[in-house]
Amino acid sequence: MSQQEKIMEEFRSVFNKLVWLNRGEMEEALKGHKSSEVHCIEYIGKHVDPNVTRLAEAFYMTRGAISKITKKLLDKGLIESYQSSENKKEIYFRLTPEGRNVFEIHENLHRSFRERDDVVFEKVSAEQYASMSRFLDAYNRHLDAEIDKQGIMLQDRPNPE
Repeated sequence: MSQQEKIMEEFRSVFNKLVWLNRGEMEEALKGHKSSEVHCIEYIGKHVDPNVTRLAEAFYMTRGAISKITKKLLDKGLIESYQSSENKKEIYFRLTPEGRNVFEIHENLHRSFRERDDVVFEKVSAEQYASMSRFLDAYNRHLDAEIDKQGIMLQDRPNPE
């Protein structure tokens, strides 16, 4: 196995273990909410003037798929839509108090997972962090370039749900 294959296998393994380890607690605390809905709430809670287009780009989903998710969130009373006084055409989203509650539950879960894993991260040196960050940034830029090179439009990308 090449070093590249080994690293990719380790990425998959770490990701799969995190999903498996965190899933039960997430599902229990966020009953009645799909993962895509919770991550949409997270994005809306962390960004200024989020709209369907920005959400679609962030999640590599179609605007149609995001519209379905935001409609469910609107129906559940977790988000509300609004228009800017400068742009009456564009519709943006913000969290309702109920949506803010889901956002906080999700944030607290992630905080507890980070605290659980601090035992590993506290041993990582600044140089190691910088090296990992450079690698991930370079790999991310490469993947963005490949997406652009292939001319994959958002509406053509697979929906991860």
